[in-house]
Amino acid sequence: MYGEDVLAGDWRRRKVTPEVEAEPDLVVEDADSGFCGAVAGFELGAVVLEDRNGRRRNFPLAPAAFLLDGRPVTLVRPVAGRIKKQRRVTASGSIAVDDVKAQVAKASRIWVEGIHDAALVERIWGDDLRIEGIVVEPLDGIDDLTGAVAAFRPGPARRLGVLVDHLVPGSKESRIVARVTDPNVLVTGHPYVDIWQAVRPERVGLRAWPVIPPGRPWKEGVCAAVGVREPADMWRRVLASVSSYKDVETPLINSMERLIDFVTVFED
Repeated sequence: MYGEDVLAGDWRRRKVTPEVEAEPDLVVEDADSGFCGAVAGFELGAVVLEDRNGRRRNFPLAPAAFLLDGRPVTLVRPVAGRIKKQRRVTASGSIAVDDVKAQVAKASRIWVEGIHDAALVERIWGDDLRIEGIVVEPLDGIDDLTGAVAAFRPGPARRLGVLVDHLVPGSKESRIVARVTDPNVLVTGHPYVDIWQAVRPERVGLRAWPVIPPGRPWKEGVCAAVGVREPADMWRRVLASVSSYKDVETPLINSMERLIDFVTVFED
């Protein structure tokens, strides 16, 4: 009755798993390495996956070698000539959910430092946040962050996420953030002086963002260095260069993803 050792060998290879066509932008995880990415093509019989940071790796199309939504699948090359509805991907890299209306705004919020930050977050994560019913609100600086948090009255069903510019050890921002201790508040940040700097410089036509001496207003310094008259003109150029998460630096992506996860998990 028990002639076969059920623990011997690679059990995943013996299980019957569904076959899924490896269509462009299908997001899967390699079951062995944990590498997660979207299908970007094929090379030498292997599927090419690209992760959120633009890294690409090739994986053989072995049986039950991938996970789709956490379940083992066998990827196969799409049948030539077959017309399929292509998966739509949001600017944040998530698979778009069709025919779903934006939710009524929940009590939880995400705060960012200023209208430029809010516009950039909307450009990349707007679709995701509307489906979750999370509103992004701009702050006029974080000097009185503890007072603003107290006035918000966070709770288990009223969570608050805060995205802070220039959140590096020893900075004024780090000292302000350290005073926020409410467990229903998560503060994350990025190391850039301004949200402009979180945009990859090559997207704006620069080799690198100019280094501005301490004491000089950063935006005005950047404009002078690149030959743009007004910060408003430079901001339009910056925002126009962003269409997805691939146009911004990884620290900003990681911080925003953490905030979204935090404010969309609610306790009963």
